[in-house]
Amino acid sequence: MSEKMSHEEFVRKAIVSLRKEGYKGIHTVYSGFNEAFKKYFEGGNPVEVTKKLSDDGKIVLRPVKGGVMLYLPEEAPVQAARGDDALKKMGLSHK
Repeated sequence: MSEKMSHEEFVRKAIVSLRKEGYKGIHTVYSGFNEAFKKYFEGGNPVEVTKKLSDDGKIVLRPVKGGVMLYLPEEAPVQAARGDDALKKMGLSHK
């Protein structure tokens, strides 16, 4: 390894390389991403970095059981408005 990748390059490469067939994102814990990040960036904090990348619109985070899913913005699933769905199922409207 001559020159280290930037945080963004590393995260994007991880999402593409570590995802299982049929899936568009990776689980930060189960995929090994967090451990790989800490090794590559010598103790760097993957939570802070992925949060910043998400705030900057570079990646999309989705909280899930046991961690977070990481997606490329162009591949992230659309998150349904749960409150709207719940009201609809209840036969109620918020408008």
